[in-house]
Amino acid sequence: MNEYELIVDSCEQPRERPLEYQEQQNYYSGKKKAHTFKNQITVLPDGQDIVDIIAGEPGPKSDITLFRQGQKGFTPSQKFQGDKGYIGEPSIKTPAKKPKKGELTPDQKSKNKGKDSDRIFVEHLIRVLKIFRIASERFRLNSGKYEQIIMTICGLVRLRIGALVLPL
Repeated sequence: MNEYELIVDSCEQPRERPLEYQEQQNYYSGKKKAHTFKNQITVLPDGQDIVDIIAGEPGPKSDITLFRQGQKGFTPSQKFQGDKGYIGEPSIKTPAKKPKKGELTPDQKSKNKGKDSDRIFVEHLIRVLKIFRIASERFRLNSGKYEQIIMTICGLVRLRIGALVLPL
């Protein structure tokens, strides 16, 4: 896998409000103002295949923490591309952040645009995952089955994009 620079991104999905108070606190995402599951998807360049997925993590967990948790499955020399949620991780190329009370230079803006156009494929795959309503709307089933259902949907998406070849 080292010959590719993998693209990584995460997304949140609303879930039913947990009954126990402690679990409510664990899954409440202040960003979405709801109880959520967080998923992280790692794909090949050009969106050719889904390489790795982490599904069903608590919503408030940050993108970079989720990445560090899943990075153990890759070699240390593997390089990645990510959005601004991954700033601070040396193995991920991220866009330049606007300085406080400042502006980006035209050169930085054009580099950011180039990085964004390389990274758009993971956003497209997330959209294809969310075509399945169970992966986009509020998850109402047993929360223990969430990871299994998301993995099944990823298998269907891989079949749809032609990455998964079934033997006859």
